[in-house]
Amino acid sequence: MQTLYSFLWYLLLPLLFLRLWLRGRQAPAYRQRWKERMAWGYRPGTLKNSIWVHAVSVGETLAAVPMIERLLADYPDTPLLVTTTTPTGSERVKALFGDRVTHVYCPWELPTALNRFLRAFDPKTVIVLETELWPNLCAAVKRHGAKLMLMNGRLSEKSYRGYSKLPRLVRPMMARFDALAVQTPVERERYIALGAWPERVHAIGSVKFDMSLDDTVRQAAASLRAEIGERPVWIAASTHPGEDEPVLVAHQALLQVLPNALLVLVPRHPERFDSVAQLIRQQGLALARRSRQEAISADTGVYLADTMGELLMLFGVADVAFVGGSLVPVGGHNLLEPAGWGKPVVTGPHLHNFTAIAGLLDDADALALVDNADALAIALQALFRYPDQRQRQGQAAAAVVEANRGALEKGLELISEQLTVNS
Repeated sequence: MQTLYSFLWYLLLPLLFLRLWLRGRQAPAYRQRWKERMAWGYRPGTLKNSIWVHAVSVGETLAAVPMIERLLADYPDTPLLVTTTTPTGSERVKALFGDRVTHVYCPWELPTALNRFLRAFDPKTVIVLETELWPNLCAAVKRHGAKLMLMNGRLSEKSYRGYSKLPRLVRPMMARFDALAVQTPVERERYIALGAWPERVHAIGSVKFDMSLDDTVRQAAASLRAEIGERPVWIAASTHPGEDEPVLVAHQALLQVLPNALLVLVPRHPERFDSVAQLIRQQGLALARRSRQEAISADTGVYLADTMGELLMLFGVADVAFVGGSLVPVGGHNLLEPAGWGKPVVTGPHLHNFTAIAGLLDDADALALVDNADALAIALQALFRYPDQRQRQGQAAAAVVEANRGALEKGLELISEQLTVNS
């Protein structure tokens, strides 16, 4: 089965390059550094006995920041390699860590590319984040003799059903993991059912609860809030196609009640920034764009946050937070960043990637679920009309985050065990 799987990847190789070229029309960075996708041009032995952390894009990278910082502090003599698969993730790694880590793109799921990659960077321990389950990557890592670990693993019911349909491919892959740090007991049972060794799977919670709001982030948020002034502010974060329209409709309804309300709109992908700006103008709303350092005036109705890496700070500016990827069937995005700021959280019904976290917030009455523009407008109006309710929901959200911290330390203990075994 794995031979057939690999053969299909080689057959798809022309389409993979075509996809890079097509995505590069809107995001030119996809056409750059393409050789890294094939692990071409690396010198064998570029690193020795490294720790390799693999994320995907911005979300996984940001979730891994506390872990990476601890690895840098705890293992200063061990080279640290951090890979992503998207240009936005690459930009975040470079901005956050600079030359303290080695960063390249993760190669495609081709045995020859993976073997070249492993010869070059020689990891002794490989840590993959969240849902990065790739049969050839896992097989190549074990052939190389490295320890393989999943950190902050999550597995929705939908994904579990999908993996279950390919047992001859998935079960050997799951059995190759030396340790799996997953978020919930339910997910632990799913990983075991797919073939992971029970004694290697640990339900430790989500490392996203261990987020930190350092002084730099707090000061930046306070500065921007001071520029905005005393007016109602809400944020619509990580929106996807099909969500910006209902968000703007809800904002128009809010303006009928609170004419000085400001929406901070943060599209998920940078290639959409210009089209979202055009949509805002078509709605007749006064727009200021953060990337152009345009001032927020009293007439500004929407502040388009068309920059990267600032979402955590921007949550601190708002009074209420809507988290996107949830009005459309994407599966939701990180609800804990606004919760950590003590903000009441509003989100849509499509939350299959964050079921457990959403459940905790909902049980604490810290989450409002909406399914369309009208419901979003009603939720916003209620939260702004009743500040005591807004404060209670925000405090409840912060309490959920505080009560569930500790996954990072448990995960680092598991990492330490793998490094000790491999030393």
